[in-house]
Amino acid sequence: MIETIVNDMTDLVNKMQNYIKQDIEDIKKAKHEELLNRNDEKQFMIEKIALYKQQLNQEIVNQMQNGVDVNIYREKVDNLENELRVLFELNRKLALIVQPIQQMYKDIVDDITEKNGGSFFHVKA
Repeated sequence: MIETIVNDMTDLVNKMQNYIKQDIEDIKKAKHEELLNRNDEKQFMIEKIALYKQQLNQEIVNQMQNGVDVNIYREKVDNLENELRVLFELNRKLALIVQPIQQMYKDIVDDITEKNGGSFFHVKA
């Protein structure tokens, strides 16, 4: 069971890594719609990885309580941890690209708001 969970998690993490790499490329090419198309699936995958993590932790505890030496799974779990680190770094790289863009749009809105007396829309009745 542990091996199955780890394998499923690793597959999901690798798929997330590929999606983030695609996101970075699509940002560079200004393919914003492609980014949006992947968001729902990425959110689903994040939730599924979190669920697998809970299942994995519970299964490890169960195995230990049954006297199983869980070190037999060490290599696979270490590999999963490495893949999660790669995912984290890719995510950080994506954030470094997205944050300046987000700040640019915020600055534009703030500038427009400031020039309109503190409100974004100026309504005359």
